[in-house]
Amino acid sequence: MARPPLYDDALRERLLAATAAMVDEKGPERVSLREIAQTAGTSTSAVYALFGGKNEMLVAVIENGFASFGDSQAAVEADGLRTLGLAYRDWATKNPALYRLMFNGSITTLIDCRPDDEKTGAAMAPLIRTLADRVPADRVTAAALTVWAQVHGAVSLELAAVTPVAVDWDAVYDEVVTAVERAFPAS
Repeated sequence: MARPPLYDDALRERLLAATAAMVDEKGPERVSLREIAQTAGTSTSAVYALFGGKNEMLVAVIENGFASFGDSQAAVEADGLRTLGLAYRDWATKNPALYRLMFNGSITTLIDCRPDDEKTGAAMAPLIRTLADRVPADRVTAAALTVWAQVHGAVSLELAAVTPVAVDWDAVYDEVVTAVERAFPAS
């Protein structure tokens, strides 16, 4: 009897990266498992073994993005609110395709499925913990969403490259995180 092939974490990561890049380029409805598998140097059977199918792999791409983003936030959490904001932009500009997929809704709309709330919420946990020392407990979630909206808006504009003039994004982003710090000063 033949033994089933074993698929490792490296292959899983290649499949997730290939999927993110292809979906960003073509949209989720126009990518095929065969094309993704070929790009990752494997077969569609690996996709089914590791993820279960296309929809599950698309959700895994988003969850993987949130896990990576959350890890980058947790790594700088002790350095405070400003550093969290700077790390947000740093992660997004290093992972633009994944960032767009995480936040544009194209995958979740297409497959009518959401990533696991616990996995996406974990990415926001460092910000929530940081703000817990700065605002009353009943305002922490609203404050976190306010901060997230500000930094997300700036980063999204930068990545979209739709401003009508040349923009010094380092200066703009510095103003954004400065405004965030002023709005939520340390106790």
